[in-house]
Amino acid sequence: MDRDLSLNLARVTEAAALSGAKFLGKGDKNAADGAAVDAMRRMFDTVHINGTVVIGEGEIDEAPMLYIGEKIGLQMETDDPVDIAVDPIDGTTAIANGMNNSIAVVALAPKGCLLHAPDVYMNKIACGPKAKGRIKLEAPVAENIKNVAEALNKNVEDITVSLLNRDRHKKLIEEIRATGARIKMISDGDIVTALSTCFEHSGVDMIMGIGGAPEGVIAAAALKCMGGDFQGKLMYYDDAQKKRCEELHSDLEKIYTIEDLVKGNEVLFAATGISSGDLLEGVRFIGEDMAKTQTLVLRLPSGTVRFIDSVHNLKQKPEYAK
Repeated sequence: MDRDLSLNLARVTEAAALSGAKFLGKGDKNAADGAAVDAMRRMFDTVHINGTVVIGEGEIDEAPMLYIGEKIGLQMETDDPVDIAVDPIDGTTAIANGMNNSIAVVALAPKGCLLHAPDVYMNKIACGPKAKGRIKLEAPVAENIKNVAEALNKNVEDITVSLLNRDRHKKLIEEIRATGARIKMISDGDIVTALSTCFEHSGVDMIMGIGGAPEGVIAAAALKCMGGDFQGKLMYYDDAQKKRCEELHSDLEKIYTIEDLVKGNEVLFAATGISSGDLLEGVRFIGEDMAKTQTLVLRLPSGTVRFIDSVHNLKQKPEYAK
């Protein structure tokens, strides 16, 4: 893939973030998501790719969302055929309530390299590069925490495990606390939290628990770029979700490794902060028609990690803030 695509992906997530940020704290997550989707789609229409959405926000009959199977990019014969995973806003509830850690995110890989995950749940475990190979989804909670602590040269009591604050995690929380490890609850946005395990300053050492499967694939793409580790198992909660898994021939017994979720050695990832969090600054409007953004761009195989601070003149780019 053309390495210049990484900067174009940053433009895509910046556009979504700038539009979604207009709705911070206004209590309307659907309006925020719709604005981010529209901005992301418009910017993708300028990018030289022959792209297909394999992880999106819904099916074709749920447009105007970026739906699974949608063709995006300029779609020229000479453009790279790629799979695309998008989440215009990871953390819509956080946006609606004016909370932290919402991002606009895109992952991209050559055609056939991203798992077509159904929109169901996934039981997940992830860690940064120093603990790669030391986690197993099927292992006891205490064993995983102990192994990560050893890899990081920490005491178990100093390990911080992050997970979504959900009733379904009551037993998991009890098991983590029984080890003596610390817990960091998050209300939303488990992509950025999984990625945070790769940055020591974030204070997050590993993630556990059940979240969205599409978000799991996107997180795995980012972690693969950083040398981290991820495992997940698909889960369904009703007949409709089970049917969707069957339609995509998903293996409900399989524990998917990071290599199962993201194949090959070419991956691009971009995320722009919408509301500020542990890893990225959110959009800051700094006067009439001006805004600042911070974007993380990752690229495999180079392993390059870029933080891009940008200043936008919205008068010259009115489509960003529509």
